[in-house]
Amino acid sequence: MNLRIPGPTTVPAEVAQAGAAEMINHRGPEFAAMIARTTEGVKKVYQTSNDVETLTASGSGAMESAVVNFTAPGMHSLVVSIGNFGERFQDLVGIYGGVLVKQEYKGGQAADLNKIEEALKADPEIRTVFITHNETSTGVTNPILPDLAALVHAHDALLVVDAISSLSSVEVKTDEWDLDVVLSGSQKGWMVAPGLAFVSVNERAWARADETASKQPRFYFDLRRHQKSLETGQTPWTPAVSLFFQLDKALQMMEAEGLENIFARHHKIGSMVRDGIRGMGLELVADEGVESDTVTAFWLPEGVNGSEVTKIARDKYNTVFAGGQGNLRGKIMRFGHLGAMNEADIQAGLDALKNAFADAGYKK
Repeated sequence: MNLRIPGPTTVPAEVAQAGAAEMINHRGPEFAAMIARTTEGVKKVYQTSNDVETLTASGSGAMESAVVNFTAPGMHSLVVSIGNFGERFQDLVGIYGGVLVKQEYKGGQAADLNKIEEALKADPEIRTVFITHNETSTGVTNPILPDLAALVHAHDALLVVDAISSLSSVEVKTDEWDLDVVLSGSQKGWMVAPGLAFVSVNERAWARADETASKQPRFYFDLRRHQKSLETGQTPWTPAVSLFFQLDKALQMMEAEGLENIFARHHKIGSMVRDGIRGMGLELVADEGVESDTVTAFWLPEGVNGSEVTKIARDKYNTVFAGGQGNLRGKIMRFGHLGAMNEADIQAGLDALKNAFADAGYKK
């Protein structure tokens, strides 16, 4: 099956096979060596010397960990939303008792640095800013991270970045851009099955975690517990050991390819997808200049049923595409191009898409 969705992504055969290794003691020396090795490998991809904690959770678990560790009831948080996953941060801040300040953008738009500055000036009590780097629901990448971090810190606030669908596929310079907390997940560009989430934490963020510890209940996602366990080669709770075996192998493959080559491959293939979709007479959701190199969202033409197109593509052409989410459900489709994929995979996906549209009655 040609899996052309924004995640889970294709797991290479050698990575899948690594996950079939004989089980080991997660409190023993073999696992201690592996978590030390994978943590250093993840840090290289993050381009950071900060602490990185690996959670047995989905990307949403990483998002929840950010809220419970770095905010407290009554604390003001600005959530900059460019789509469905920004809305998830909004929900989490509200659930955990925070005072939510929303800044929302129309589907296809990237965030505006000037508007964020206006929001920070309007509410000096904002202590945390949450933003999605790459929004898979609309196929948009926010280009403002380096400047945003400086702005947020000038207002004595903390920056939390959801880089779940970008980091490991497109460049995120955690240390150079001075990003406080950065989240990612195994099921995206890391080429690993779902179930591991990564959270990088700098000293500014650790100070916040300690400040809120007595105010915000936390247990499974307590990042200090993870940090202390990692010092002894363990996790505070039973980890998904088989996924660590997969991650270990995937990191070896990523190192062999090289980060710059990975980023270049994703950019080239992203351009290929965008050109192919435009060539079918279809319109992209993302504004020009902020298109994602990991997922392309496009509007459904009038009279075309997206569910019918995805069903034809899956049943007849062995290719899986994603529909829209939230208020874009039934209005758009999405073509994922991240992780383990090459130009042949993508061309096959474009051919399947074109044929499925034709079978559904679309004429350019």
